[in-house]
Amino acid sequence: MILSAFAFSVMSLFVKAVGQTNIPVLEIVAARSVVSLLISYVTLKRQGIAPLGNRKLLLFARGLVGFLALNCVFYAITHLPLAQATVLQYLHPMFTAALAVFFLSERPTKGTLICIALSFVGLLLVVQPGFIFSLAPSGIKQFAISVAVAGAFGSAIAYILVRKLSTTEHPLVIVMYFPLISLPISVILLWNDFVMPQGITWLYLLAIGLTTQVGQVALTKAMQTETASRATSFAYLQVVFAMILGVVFYYEIPSFSTLIGAGLIVGGAYINATWKKGNNVKKPSS
Repeated sequence: MILSAFAFSVMSLFVKAVGQTNIPVLEIVAARSVVSLLISYVTLKRQGIAPLGNRKLLLFARGLVGFLALNCVFYAITHLPLAQATVLQYLHPMFTAALAVFFLSERPTKGTLICIALSFVGLLLVVQPGFIFSLAPSGIKQFAISVAVAGAFGSAIAYILVRKLSTTEHPLVIVMYFPLISLPISVILLWNDFVMPQGITWLYLLAIGLTTQVGQVALTKAMQTETASRATSFAYLQVVFAMILGVVFYYEIPSFSTLIGAGLIVGGAYINATWKKGNNVKKPSS
């Protein structure tokens, strides 16, 4: 899951680069879907694995929910301050932990709960959203906030579906269904708004697809070996990786509060990674 968080951070770096051009968001989604779909399909065929999988209805649901959640996230980013949209999106580990109790019968360990709590506080310190840190949060659009929360909830549902599918499906089959569903929908919605990429933008779009593939495969494999709540709680590390990449490539020097927040996130991840299941079990009294 740490690899997944890093891959998605690198992906965001390239998305930011493409975002400085006039390429529409749906075109970015379509481009990354093309790359991911081709890699997944070719790899599955070479390994002799049926690309369409076994539980097609659940796989379709995973792809559709993922696409809807992604569009909610992009809508929130374009209609809210980035910091606010980021905080709302990272509600998904909490939603995942709650849904896992009801649909997967998975109870998070105390280590995972501590990780989620520390990471969310750390996230607030990193991004410092105005609607929490400002006394006058004017201009906040309630609909966009609702969409952002819906995106986080949709992401949680997608992770629950991935966890359920991971017991019967190959990771690449699960990964392939996201671009399989999102590509045709993106193309239809994009339609006449297509903009021909120029120069290095082609490489950026390719990099987005490649890093997305790495992130999705790593995420899916993590879901096969870890509980949903524990795996998704590591997603907060993406904030730390993004901060480091921002320093390296955009010379964005973090503030003191950002460093404290990053420390809390890393500390939470360490607790989550080293917490033993036995720590949750009460010792019998002698």
